Amino acid sequence: MNPEVTEFIEAVKEPWQRELSFSLREAVRRAVPAIQERIQYKKPHFLSKGKYAAVISTSKDAVSFTIFNANELVLPEGMFDGPPERKTIKLRQGQKVDFDQLSTLVSQAAASL
Repeated sequence: MNPEVTEFIEAVKEPWQRELSFSLREAVRRAVPAIQERIQYKKPHFLSKGKYAAVISTSKDAVSFTIFNANELVLPEGMFDGPPERKTIKLRQGQKVDFDQLSTLVSQAAASL
């Protein structure tokens, strides 16, 4: 684990966003145990074989989670937005999150990187 990513998440002001970001990070790490982490463009990025696999970003009222290389994924209807190659879900306070499902999607997307 990259200490810069840990520090970044620890500095997130809203406790629910901080907790959610740590849980998303753990879901990515379960999906791709050899994942590389780094801060790029002022947000945590996760790379597999040198290519983007996922990114976490926070805004005023949401945590966004983007999965890259998403062209072949079968995604739940209406959950994700974005172009075919990268799909983003916006998670809000109190929203139920299926971390196992997100981990599986990241694993499937990263498998062909």
